[in-house]
Amino acid sequence: MQQQIEAKLAAALSPSYLEVINESYMHRVAPGSESHFKVIVVSQAFEGQRLLSRHRQVNGVLAEELAGAIHALALHTYTDAEWQQREQAPSTPSCVSKSPFA
Repeated sequence: MQQQIEAKLAAALSPSYLEVINESYMHRVAPGSESHFKVIVVSQAFEGQRLLSRHRQVNGVLAEELAGAIHALALHTYTDAEWQQREQAPSTPSCVSKSPFA
């Protein structure tokens, strides 16, 4: 699934930077699951777009996956200029439902 996400986003957005991280292990899922992902994508395709539009664009590219295997997708979408200022996406918080106290 991770490779499929990477391939689709690379083809659709021609990103200057793309990182797809399987964060399923951080959640209450079966070992080896590929259902929770963090996506960092930097692309000129996002120039002039608001955040919601960028996310809709990525969701459109991954519509088939979102309708099936993917349970959660954390999107971090940047233009080249925005990425140069940051050079990293926010850390992912711990999953509340994984806690034995939840």
